Amino acid sequence: MKKSLFDTVKNVHFIGIGGIGISAIAKMFLLEGKKISGSDMSDSEIISELSKSGAKISIGHSAMNLPKETDFVIYTIAITEENPEFIEAKKRGLQMITYPQALHEISKDKYTIAISGTHGKTTTTAMIAKIMMDAGLDPTVIVGSLLKSSEVSPQGAKRGEVSPREILNTNFIAGKSKYLVVEACEYRKSFLNIEPTIAVITNIDNDHLDFYKDIHDIQNAFGEFAMKVPKGGFVVCNPQDKMVKPAIKELSSKIVDAYEFRNDKLKLKVLGEHNKKNSDMALAVAHLLGIPKNKAKKSLEDFSGTWRRFEYKGETKSGSIVYDDYGHHPTEIKASLKGAREMFPKQKITVVFQPHLFSRTKLLLNDFSKSFNDADKVILAPIYPAREPFDVTISSEILAGKIGKKAESFKDFVGIEKHLIDSLSKNDILITMGAGDVYKIGEEIIK
Repeated sequence: MKKSLFDTVKNVHFIGIGGIGISAIAKMFLLEGKKISGSDMSDSEIISELSKSGAKISIGHSAMNLPKETDFVIYTIAITEENPEFIEAKKRGLQMITYPQALHEISKDKYTIAISGTHGKTTTTAMIAKIMMDAGLDPTVIVGSLLKSSEVSPQGAKRGEVSPREILNTNFIAGKSKYLVVEACEYRKSFLNIEPTIAVITNIDNDHLDFYKDIHDIQNAFGEFAMKVPKGGFVVCNPQDKMVKPAIKELSSKIVDAYEFRNDKLKLKVLGEHNKKNSDMALAVAHLLGIPKNKAKKSLEDFSGTWRRFEYKGETKSGSIVYDDYGHHPTEIKASLKGAREMFPKQKITVVFQPHLFSRTKLLLNDFSKSFNDADKVILAPIYPAREPFDVTISSEILAGKIGKKAESFKDFVGIEKHLIDSLSKNDILITMGAGDVYKIGEEIIK
């Protein structure tokens, strides 16, 4: 086996350690006995778990956060070169790579199954991981959410090796086989750092338009990703999809039509047509890996979803039922709400939506305004800026006006929580939705 860039590394600092992907690398290094430090702008469940595992994490960015003994830095591509820790690491002459570059280093010597797509890649990654684990293939897994404790046990231990109380949600499984299952994100062409043997493209849609010029630019990026698959490898997708078709037109690797693996007898616990499509992709990959159909089917029927993907959270004192969903793109919102309406045809559905990024809200404003048809009431939180500066030309108030009478915007979470407590009734459905911290609203009113 080739020598890894990480073999001699002992003290690693992560800038943006709370990110769902980069935190998985931090977990991997902790398991390998490396000393881990890091920083992020805000605390989270992920940071809390890393701290419990031995990582030294600071909230907020400062040059003083880098321990003296640091010999390697991994940073999220969301930070800028003005970040004080980035500047300090450069000043010290430390070796620095991005999270996507770290994925390259991990994937280059593995049989890598990389799951890409504008929507559905997290759930599809988790489905494939579960099928492979249940089949005894013991993959290493890096996923952009938390796999539920009912699916896996912490730090890659096999189920049964720990007591139920010790089982935690995780975004990283430390497998011992040649297989790596990894979620491949298209933001800033990050996925081009991965070396896939099997590449999955769930779908292609308009997103990340703060980086890509247009849909053709996005399709070209997915085309570059698919071209990375070697001649003996496979690209799993829907080749008839008009958005996917241009991206796969010049491939030398074999294209596998996921729809050919549709199983109408499959009884999924996760709702919606979009999850049936995700399961098509998972079944196609299972077939390529030689996993028997009946085993793959059973794994999928046992699959209960991942963190923040239409996740049941609990009930309020008034008896309303609370779910949380990561959907932050118009297509994802429509799919989740359609599934919710199928599940609750007669109940009142209230959505609390937190738009993610000023640029996305502005560029897709009309699409967002048409995404909530299956909701009875839409409550909008202020836009979650993430990596972007404030933009006065777009707001949740503007989006509320576009949606119409059933939409109302609020200035803060406290106002939303008070309104929900006063307005929700028994058996009403509340869905908190968005890629930011909107889930905290549901958790607060359940308390």
